[in-house]
Amino acid sequence: MSTANLSIRVDAELKKDVESCLEDMGMNMSTAINIYLKQIVKQRAIPFRVTATPKVNQETIEAIAEGTRLANDPSAAGYRDMNSLIEALNS
Repeated sequence: MSTANLSIRVDAELKKDVESCLEDMGMNMSTAINIYLKQIVKQRAIPFRVTATPKVNQETIEAIAEGTRLANDPSAAGYRDMNSLIEALNS
């Protein structure tokens, strides 16, 4: 098997953090990158899901927090169907 060099630029702090993690796993950067590249060939795809981070504004964060709070509050009103909700809103 012949080898080739691959030169990439990464953030210095990221490289340090990755090397530390890989050391804990008993491998070096070259081994990890080779595993990654082999998986791309095997799967004919990036071997993990690639998505954009959802853009969340403060209003959404607050709504999620309120929903979580209400879901865990046994005294919060709940409705079994839309008619019950509409009736409660109109009363």
